[in-house]
Amino acid sequence: MPVWSLHGNGRTVEPGKVVAPGERLNWPATIAIGMQHVVAMFGATFLVPVLTGFPVPTTLLFSGVGTILFLLITRNKLPSYLGSSFAFIAPVTAATATAGMGSALAGIVAVGVLLAAVGVIVQVAGLGWIDRLMPPVVAGAIVALIGFNLAPVAWDNFQQQPLTATITLVSVVLFSVLFRGFLGRISIFLGVIVGYVVALLSGEVDFTALNEAAWVGLPPFQIADFASPQTWGVIAMFLPVVLVLIAENVGHVRGVAAMTDASVNRHTGRALLADGAATTVAGLFGGSGTTTYGENIGVMAATRVYSTAAYWVAGATAILLSLSPKVGELFNSIPAGVLGGVTTALYGLIGIIGIKIWVDNRVDFSRPVNQYTGAVALVVAIAGFTMQWGDFQLGAIVIGSAAALLIYHLGNAIARARRTGADDGGPIPAVGPLGGDPE
Repeated sequence: MPVWSLHGNGRTVEPGKVVAPGERLNWPATIAIGMQHVVAMFGATFLVPVLTGFPVPTTLLFSGVGTILFLLITRNKLPSYLGSSFAFIAPVTAATATAGMGSALAGIVAVGVLLAAVGVIVQVAGLGWIDRLMPPVVAGAIVALIGFNLAPVAWDNFQQQPLTATITLVSVVLFSVLFRGFLGRISIFLGVIVGYVVALLSGEVDFTALNEAAWVGLPPFQIADFASPQTWGVIAMFLPVVLVLIAENVGHVRGVAAMTDASVNRHTGRALLADGAATTVAGLFGGSGTTTYGENIGVMAATRVYSTAAYWVAGATAILLSLSPKVGELFNSIPAGVLGGVTTALYGLIGIIGIKIWVDNRVDFSRPVNQYTGAVALVVAIAGFTMQWGDFQLGAIVIGSAAALLIYHLGNAIARARRTGADDGGPIPAVGPLGGDPE
């Protein structure tokens, strides 16, 4: 069992300091903060299984197990909660529809194994090779296309109960601008609550399954299916998700390092390996793929408590919640209108994260290679391009990701050989504080 040193008096965080990963407050305070992490992750984590048709209790179980596994692999030096990754929604939805849940789980396992392998390589060789393979214009395009590819799914749910969906969507947006700090960061969760109340008043909620569910019981398990001929075609559409998980984990580690100690960056490879292992275990037995959570980064920033002890509490709490079938059926009772409203915002936000990568890295879109890298990938995703040879099918995520990588690297090679100036010339120069032309 890990041992943490007590921070200060154990009750408060000393002025100008943070509670480091190897420290803790007293146990009542630590347990309270751990519970707060559960609330922070819950709104996003339960949405993924609800949207993909996976069992909510199973996802919660492997979310908690994955968090504890992450803490063990990172040697208790990196605080993180592993919740359901939104990047899996599009490939899981497509895979389940065409090949069944077992094949979708096999795709999740494949992502986990590949991410773990990347973690081992990063721990040995560093991150430079990832930056060369996936520069900002490519990374942004792949992250964005995963979100925008889900737009038709949001619309299908939205139009089933348009009034409830509209109220839910408006609530999500309003909560994000009305509140600051923690409440602002869980605006999606609060929007779901408002939408659910509206659906209750409108008679749109069916409690039949909830009333029949037991209070205590093991979550349902399902084994990943690697035997089906369709599985190997399905796995291909999951592989681009690895790029998203790399970006999320690297960003998480850098965020924690900036607030605590720069030496935390040394654990980047272990973080990738740990998330890969957690995703693999979840996929093998019926859970959703995992990732580090920005919501919990927000809790740490607000409380200045980066203690891994709080995450042991959070992981254990998620496991306990997973042992109640009532909890799962409560979330399964959320009607289509609420899901349509919240996913209209949620899927768009996934796309915006990709665009933010472009903005943060000042991608120069006056260069044709960059223009076509982003343009083709996004249209392929939004339109839902597919290619099929017999039982083998490639979906829009695979095609769009492959197009982004091919256009960027091949286009740059040709443009530089021909000296046309169409290649990626690097980030555009920053303008001065008052605007105007770069100096």
